[in-house]
Amino acid sequence: MTVFNNRISCVAAACALFSTSAFAQDPSLTNPAISAVLDGYYQNTERPMAERSEGFGLGHTELAMSANIDDMFYGKLTAVVEMHEGETELGLEEAFIQTLGMPNGFSVRAGRFLSDVGYLNNQHVHTDAFSDRPAAYRAFLGSHYFDDGVRLNYVAPTDIYWAMGVEAFKGDSMRAIDEHGEREFKDLGIYTAYTKLGGDIGVNGSWQAGLSYMRNENGRMTADEHEEHVEEADDGHEHSHSANYTGENTYIVDFVYKWAPNGNYKYQHLTVSGEYFKVTDFTPLAHEDEHLSESSVDDQQGWYLSGVYQFSPNWSAGLRYGEVDTQEMHGDHFDGQKLKESEVSLAWHHSHFSTVRLQYTNQKGTNFDGIEDDNVITLQYVMTLGAHGAHQF
Repeated sequence: MTVFNNRISCVAAACALFSTSAFAQDPSLTNPAISAVLDGYYQNTERPMAERSEGFGLGHTELAMSANIDDMFYGKLTAVVEMHEGETELGLEEAFIQTLGMPNGFSVRAGRFLSDVGYLNNQHVHTDAFSDRPAAYRAFLGSHYFDDGVRLNYVAPTDIYWAMGVEAFKGDSMRAIDEHGEREFKDLGIYTAYTKLGGDIGVNGSWQAGLSYMRNENGRMTADEHEEHVEEADDGHEHSHSANYTGENTYIVDFVYKWAPNGNYKYQHLTVSGEYFKVTDFTPLAHEDEHLSESSVDDQQGWYLSGVYQFSPNWSAGLRYGEVDTQEMHGDHFDGQKLKESEVSLAWHHSHFSTVRLQYTNQKGTNFDGIEDDNVITLQYVMTLGAHGAHQF
């Protein structure tokens, strides 16, 4: 991949995300950009709240098509093929339109798309440096949160990169569990607001930091519900990318720093990133005036810190540590539970389009889905066919 001016520019990378002219210069309706991402793996055991199961399987395999519709709109469609309990499942992850050329730094996106909260969520999972998202993502966002809705984004005309936006979604996958099917959920369930700042540090480094808020109108439990969102019925919720733990308010703080000699990202680079989640107001409203009060229950929290170093054009290594603290309701009280994950990843990249990854994960649970201590080994390949746009910052 050509690197212009040998610079990593957070401003340039971020503007590629939000600038309406950066989506597709050449692809058109008669010549759309078409790509596929093949994700396969072998894993020796299962991980809590994760999409990959034990043994051989297909991971997040994608088929995407995108193009400029005309001089006013851009469109993208992304279908996902996954394996679950021996069955092949086809899902639609993205189907959206985006405005082109709106004045004063504004843009609008509508349809089904990845929410822009946090750092990792708006990125496709095949771009990750690890085989699964951190435990906090799997617990609070269903690994990666995509939904049907609308987004208004604004990029400020400042010297540093400064973007902000608001979103509204249906929020079906973020609903608290309804064990008896008697609850009336709001049709418009999720509202988000976010801001992101970024810039360069000399010629070698770039940074970005963000703050996000998610309001979940359907996030509170009812009195006889368990907090865990995975349903055991035959409705497929266990593999529907639903959030396992919900609440009315979710706060996310994120940061990323990238370094490369003279900004030449191709041959050597380091990426350090981290996020912190806080989920509040999840206890049943029916109990607020009784012995189970909001103040007697700890907030749910999660965080991770990741470092990935590409020490040659063909090899990279990553370290990641994360924790998640959640609350599960039992009758008239809540029990706290904790999951800790320490992970090491080694990846071989024959080119920008092919990756083979070996990952080791040590997970330790305290009253968390019965997990006490386990070791997970994952061997994964990720191969890209066809048009392949630049990755997000």
